Amino acid sequence: MIYTAAEPLGPVVDRTGDWLHQWAEEAPQRTFLAERYGAGWREVSYAEALEQVRAIAAALLARGLGPDKPVLVMSGNGVDHGLLALAGQYVGVPVVPVAEQYALIHGAHGRLRHAVEMTKPGLAYAVDADQYAEALALDIFDDIELVASRPGKNDKVTPFAELLKGDDSVDVDAAFAATGPDTVGKILLTSGSTSLPKGVPTTNRMMTTNQVQIAQVLPFLKEYPPVLVDWLPWNHVFGGSHNFNMMLANGGTLYIDDGKPTPALIGRTVENYKLAPSTISFNVPVGFAGLVKAMQTDEEFKQKYFEDLDMIFYAGASLPQETWKGIEDAAHEVLGELPLMNSSWGLTETAPAALLQYEPTDRSGIVGVPLPGVEVKLIPDEDMRCEVRVKGPSIFDGYFDNTEKTAEAFDEEGFFLTGDAMKFVDPDNYDKGLKFDGRISEDFKLLTGTWVRAAQLRLDMLGCIGALAQDIVVTGADKNEIGIMIFPNVAELEKEGYSMDSDGGALINASLQSDIRRRLATRAGEVSGSSSRIGRAIVLEEPPNMGEGEMTAKGNLNYRKVLDRRKALLERLYDDNDPATITI
Repeated sequence: MIYTAAEPLGPVVDRTGDWLHQWAEEAPQRTFLAERYGAGWREVSYAEALEQVRAIAAALLARGLGPDKPVLVMSGNGVDHGLLALAGQYVGVPVVPVAEQYALIHGAHGRLRHAVEMTKPGLAYAVDADQYAEALALDIFDDIELVASRPGKNDKVTPFAELLKGDDSVDVDAAFAATGPDTVGKILLTSGSTSLPKGVPTTNRMMTTNQVQIAQVLPFLKEYPPVLVDWLPWNHVFGGSHNFNMMLANGGTLYIDDGKPTPALIGRTVENYKLAPSTISFNVPVGFAGLVKAMQTDEEFKQKYFEDLDMIFYAGASLPQETWKGIEDAAHEVLGELPLMNSSWGLTETAPAALLQYEPTDRSGIVGVPLPGVEVKLIPDEDMRCEVRVKGPSIFDGYFDNTEKTAEAFDEEGFFLTGDAMKFVDPDNYDKGLKFDGRISEDFKLLTGTWVRAAQLRLDMLGCIGALAQDIVVTGADKNEIGIMIFPNVAELEKEGYSMDSDGGALINASLQSDIRRRLATRAGEVSGSSSRIGRAIVLEEPPNMGEGEMTAKGNLNYRKVLDRRKALLERLYDDNDPATITI
């Protein structure tokens, strides 16, 4: 089945730099990028951004950087990071943003080394040389120029201010004119959930097309400049391409949120929203849950959050119904109505949005319909669960310097093999769109030959176990029944008064085990069939280890790595006599 939008794709600009020129001319004093500075913001206007981007671009070219000699960025979101990224795109110097955890966590330095060895950068940037000192001292940077906004006392580090001086020997206009739709602006790394991260060359065409597609179905983006307070990391395609470029393409303002959806930092996000109310709110489900909780005790924040809001967009997973209702109730209290609540679907390789839900709905989990210009090939099974493949101008052409993986990534008709599965919301009305139904690679068979849809089952189990679980791995391949390995929410266990007694990597607490057994038994009475019934569980002591590859930079579990690294615990899970095993 080929699934497409009825509306054709509209005109697309050639380069992201064209947007920068447009808004520097039409709204030169409007703030483009801002980051916290003391009690307020350090703000850069569109005119200032264009001037600084051109200066940095000249400095990059003067250093001999280019398509085969990119810039590596190892720190998180910031104004200097944004200007550096746009400067690279402006003159065809790809920027390689990597997760800041790769540099800041000693055990994750192997991932940083992999990124450097794969892309061979000629310059590496970090915001603070002291904060990133351990990473900057690695031998992989021996022959690479290091640049930092705050170089400290490290005399081997070039101050970022030097790049802002530019270089008069470089013809920046000619370099910009030489770029076009096929020029690679950035190389994004995949999450590495099944292997080492792969590089995804992201062209001007991919980025500019995607913003036209989104604006065609969300026309309010063109009616007045959007404003966004956002923490989502720029090494990921959602924060770095989707959200960042949405502001640039539509002349909007991006306030860089230095908060995070964690108990320690959610307060900073709340503070930032009070200072700069958004017209759009992007977040992951756990982030929205934190905001809803804050609204219960902070009336000013609740008012500021909703006063200018057009859209609430969640990604990464389905929004729990209790969070959805919390947002809905607060919105009705402040506005008398609910702004558009929606989601979309895409991958690093798809720039990212390929499907988008842009009509109101009353439920979570819908990822929508194809955007203009995207062809979606659906291959259904007997249950109308469809494998998803995509093709179009916003889809990548192949992995960086990896012909083998590129050949494996496309079918004979040129469709990208996403590995995801979906179902129609309403099989009798395709206009209602699709809902996500897991990764095909995560599915497995029991010894009985019964297929288990692990991704959906994991979501069900997270709902069943509730706050006691940080995450869950579903097991049972070539076993008689399904089991789960539970990464506990330690803060919640401590709050509930459960002790952390352990044995060989598993937590053993009779009261905790009884609680989990009760929850699983209740659910078992509500389902039928071996494909969805959980027969056993074990609670793990050690959290996911990013350094060992058990967790990606996006916070997703690498299930294969977890099961491989914890083989002994997996064997114990299927031993009825083991005291750590909870049987139902």
